[in-house]
Amino acid sequence: MELRQLEYFVAVAEEQNFTRAAERVHISQSGVSAQIRQLEKELGAELFDRSGRSATLTVAGKAALEHARAALAAAGAVGQAVGEVSDVLRGRLRVGMVVGCTVTPLFAALAAFHRDHPGVTLSLVEDSSDRLIDGVRAGELDAALIGAAGSAPSDLDGLTAVSEPLVALLPDGHPLLSKRLNLRALCAYPLICMPRGTGLRAVLDGACAARGLVPGIALEAGAPDTIADLAGRGLGVGVLSESMAGRYPLTARPIADMADAAVLALVWRHSPAPAVRRFAAHARKAFA
Repeated sequence: MELRQLEYFVAVAEEQNFTRAAERVHISQSGVSAQIRQLEKELGAELFDRSGRSATLTVAGKAALEHARAALAAAGAVGQAVGEVSDVLRGRLRVGMVVGCTVTPLFAALAAFHRDHPGVTLSLVEDSSDRLIDGVRAGELDAALIGAAGSAPSDLDGLTAVSEPLVALLPDGHPLLSKRLNLRALCAYPLICMPRGTGLRAVLDGACAARGLVPGIALEAGAPDTIADLAGRGLGVGVLSESMAGRYPLTARPIADMADAAVLALVWRHSPAPAVRRFAAHARKAFA
């Protein structure tokens, strides 16, 4: 069993396609297929079901995937550890970012890290907070900027970049402009907010559930600009974080009984690799 076979196996498992996996690891599809077949022969079990249009993991493949990722991470850590001693990092840093969130300090941290460690290949992906957290836990991502309700997940390390309340975004003439705004009053109107799986939505849903309220979600959008635009057209009350709402020509009203803050945090697993530690150091400076 060779590390490259495990690398190809993980690539096919994540891409669910031999062609895309081959492009990812920069060899031919036939080369990937041959190495996977050799790995299956050594293990005595098929790792993929090839009968459909996509390559899906068999029971044996699912059992092997976590261990394959761990083996690759361990091998990478050897090189990283040696590189750290010689102050030359190599390898790959995979960072996730919540969809629809332009966070300049994160980009500054990535740029500073790249300048200091050009031998490390960077990748940046967008997804919902829930999926990003799962990706960090599974080792598919090294770090991720996620949204959460109240605080970041306790099973991950990290740093909080932003912690602020949600506000209601109201156009001129809206009835809520002349009322004391609390959750019950807010839920009497159609709302425009981010979809489930995002930190902002988790804050709203959690606060409503704690008070036995069911928010009437009229429209969902992953981008703050879209939420503000729709709210400005009178299609509902926009719900955003305080700093997001300040960019738009609408009135942002605090919600009186909203206890939990919307948190934006960079998270990573315990005992991170040297590259993650270096990136985290740049992130702390950037977010400060």
